Amino acid sequence: MERVSPLTVYTPDMFMRNFAEFEPGLTRKGAIEESNRCLYCYDAPCIKACPTGINIPSFIKRIATDNLKGAAMAIMDANPVGASCSRVCPTEELCEGACVLNSASAPIEIGLLQRYATDWAAASGQTLFEAGLPNGKKVAVIGGGPAGLSAARELARKGFEVTVYEAKPLAGGLNTHGIVSFRLPQSISLWEVEQVEKLGVAIHTGVKVGVDITVEELKAEYDAIVLAAGMGYVPPLGIEGERLSGVYDAIELVETTKTGIPNLELMGRNVAVIGAGNTAIDAATCSIRLGAANVKMVYRRTRGEMTAYDFEYEFAKQEGVEFSWLTMPRRIVGDAEGHVTALECVRMKLTGETGKDGRLTPMPVEGSEFLLPVDAVVVAIGQNRRTELIEALGIAHDRGVVAIDAATGRTSDPQIFAAGDIVFGSGSGEAMVVSAAQQGKNAAYAIAKQLLGWQDTVVGSAV
Repeated sequence: MERVSPLTVYTPDMFMRNFAEFEPGLTRKGAIEESNRCLYCYDAPCIKACPTGINIPSFIKRIATDNLKGAAMAIMDANPVGASCSRVCPTEELCEGACVLNSASAPIEIGLLQRYATDWAAASGQTLFEAGLPNGKKVAVIGGGPAGLSAARELARKGFEVTVYEAKPLAGGLNTHGIVSFRLPQSISLWEVEQVEKLGVAIHTGVKVGVDITVEELKAEYDAIVLAAGMGYVPPLGIEGERLSGVYDAIELVETTKTGIPNLELMGRNVAVIGAGNTAIDAATCSIRLGAANVKMVYRRTRGEMTAYDFEYEFAKQEGVEFSWLTMPRRIVGDAEGHVTALECVRMKLTGETGKDGRLTPMPVEGSEFLLPVDAVVVAIGQNRRTELIEALGIAHDRGVVAIDAATGRTSDPQIFAAGDIVFGSGSGEAMVVSAAQQGKNAAYAIAKQLLGWQDTVVGSAV
């Protein structure tokens, strides 16, 4: 990463260097050597640890024998967004964390091997799968993110006519718009979208259900609907000063870096990021790479309660991000011209009581207020729920979390299934991309069973 001083003009070349993928992939020699370390366990714990149930020893064996198409097919067959997941999955907690070699040496670098095979498939223009014979049934998918794409692909392979309605100009959801480019280049997500389109799936972008097409039209035209609309932008903090110049939405900040240099005044600035999830980490590291002089993450709990993955936290520290634990913002202070000048905070302490999410409840320490001098504030306290869309569909929910049957994804309306962030409750971190993919698959299998009587063995879990 290229560091910049307050006097430096931030150029397109700097942006390209700072937002290029930071971790290099494996070479052919390195991939073969690493794959030959694998013990190819018969009862492989790494498979059980993968929410999509990728046959990891199988794809690694194929890499060892230079069968890269076979390796990519094994990965993508189980996980329709396997190329993205090779970069963003918390592998140390999942497959690599379960590797039997952890007790003897170092685990197999499963994520890098998965990336090696899927990168080859993308670069070589491979079409990995074919659509099934038409069965006469039609399914609409609301949302073109990981869950929606996974459902659409599995349905297409079973012969359904599938149409995806995506509100944004590009499909791919979080992978396309919401994960920083230096971790997940947009081209990888768009290749996964292309693989789904090659199965005959129609993806209509820039279309909002409930605005451009009605729920009534969908229910009349399609035999089933998959709701995979994810979540929206960051909700307001509810404190004074949120409308000042220099206050940014973390989701929008990351999204603007996916298409070019964002029009943000962060060069040489002191930035406070409010929140401690993966999106907050992305916003903080983006700010560093956009030339911020100092970035401090402000969180009302401790390191032990933050929802960001461990590897995200370690990466942020390496980037130079600082952390202010047990700190809660009270108001954003501005000058006469309406620009941010400080963040007024109060120190917190954890009580012995736990909230609904199972975490210790933070309480303010009386008389501990202080000012944190900053020039910009990035808000990353979660995302708005799609309550209006959910209620338009007429399905049961709890404050925007759609109620489903865990095994099938079926909602209170038997015509409608749901998957991804829209069914993920608060208080247990953020939904993983790989979990969303499995939920999308499960919904597709349940629709095939309901409409056609097909039976599928569901591998993996969506937890």
